[in-house]
Amino acid sequence: MAQITVNGEKQEINTPISITELIKLNKVSQPEMVSVQVNEEFVDRAEFDNTKLNDGDSVDFLYFMGGGSHV
Repeated sequence: MAQITVNGEKQEINTPISITELIKLNKVSQPEMVSVQVNEEFVDRAEFDNTKLNDGDSVDFLYFMGGGSHV
């Protein structure tokens, strides 16, 4: 077992676990649109399957929202 922080909240997880598996475990909505930071470093989507999380890691799921101009 390992303890990580996901979006500011502590979670107990079984390791090894990839970012892809963590996304599924957390039932992230629109996983194809999410960006992920591990320990404040962005992880390329192509590396989600290969990036394993470790005890003490901090993970953030981020969505970038576009907006229109305000006139």
